[in-house]
Amino acid sequence: MNDFSDIESKLRKLRPVQPSADLMTRIERALPEETATRLRSATARQASTAGVLPRERRFHFNWLSLGLGLAAATALVLFAFLRLEGPVQKRSSLAAITPAPAFSTNSNAQFIPAGLTQVVYHTRDEGLHFNRNSDQPMRRVRSHTRETLQWRNPTTGASLRISYPSEEVSLVPVTGQ
Repeated sequence: MNDFSDIESKLRKLRPVQPSADLMTRIERALPEETATRLRSATARQASTAGVLPRERRFHFNWLSLGLGLAAATALVLFAFLRLEGPVQKRSSLAAITPAPAFSTNSNAQFIPAGLTQVVYHTRDEGLHFNRNSDQPMRRVRSHTRETLQWRNPTTGASLRISYPSEEVSLVPVTGQ
């Protein structure tokens, strides 16, 4: 500990060396040259560019986007005007009664499975896992899929489609080590 206090006291006594007169004159000469060079290159663009010339910055107005925007706005205004100014239809004051649709209980109104589609959109390898009841390591793979089931009624041509996401985790034994 005493050695550190000696070093600290010696460091406190140190003072920076005065710069030489030659250094001061070189700095005084370089400062005005630097500002003159900077001003000259900024105004006349005379800095060396190694063959790559900078483009002049100009404001370019995109007339195509303005035209498309105005055309879309005009179309919306005309569409709204035509919808509001449409002919007024007279409606009868009597309530119309529509018959209830007849449901058939025939066996023809059945849906038959038409297809199954499974799309895997993400698979992730979660590394090796060591199960308690297995003496070899298992690689755990997690798959995210979207399954789509489709049924079709052959007599009416109607179809029913159900789509839902699913997640599957599978353990693959690792061999050959």
